[in-house]
Amino acid sequence: MTMDLHAGHFEVAAYAEAGGEAARAALDPAREQRELIAHTPLVKRVVRQLSAQLSATMDRDDMQQIGLMGLLEALRRYGPPDEKFAAFASLRIRGAILDELRRQDWRPRSVRQDSHKLRDGLREMTRRLGREPTEAEVLKVLKLTPETYQAHLAAENAEQMASFDELLHEMAELPSAQRSPEEILIQRRSLAQALSALDEREQRVIQLYYEYELSLKEIAAVLDLTEARICQINKAALQKMKRHLAA
Repeated sequence: MTMDLHAGHFEVAAYAEAGGEAARAALDPAREQRELIAHTPLVKRVVRQLSAQLSATMDRDDMQQIGLMGLLEALRRYGPPDEKFAAFASLRIRGAILDELRRQDWRPRSVRQDSHKLRDGLREMTRRLGREPTEAEVLKVLKLTPETYQAHLAAENAEQMASFDELLHEMAELPSAQRSPEEILIQRRSLAQALSALDEREQRVIQLYYEYELSLKEIAAVLDLTEARICQINKAALQKMKRHLAA
């Protein structure tokens, strides 16, 4: 797949101005209810994306309820939906669910207790090898079970996604009426440049996740990689983009 990184054709780049051109007039209760029902499929898509994060503390129904609250917040912030609302709302919905996952600290106790030790071990292996270790190498050297390693990567990835979404929230927070066309253009170019700073595989993972709304498990199948490896690539890509946008 060839990626088109032009800001106008890549959904992530639209977040900086999503909502800016909406009238932002408050919806009456009846219209709000209709729009909530009409955009419920957005919630289901985001829940499907995040299904790997399901745990004993949050099942699919819980995720959908939290996602609906995120959708309601998006409607009230945005005003009457237009063609850019889906990008704005998806970000809000995903952010609401990830925030709740972080609040509940859903990770298994063993992962929480050993997270710093595991992180240090991975960093040391990367330094010693001069590259990122493979999953098999990590399991052997750090004496982990595949389940423990996957739980650790999922937790780290959720943290990174939530942090990146928060940054995109901040960029989209100010209505375009309060920004000059030059400022909007700069934001869009910054996102496009942050994407172009990634290597080809990182770009594909970000595109498949944010634009095509695939779950990490589905992306792993598309790219013929393990889900653990996709978590690593996604985390590294988001870190690079955050550094670029914060510079």
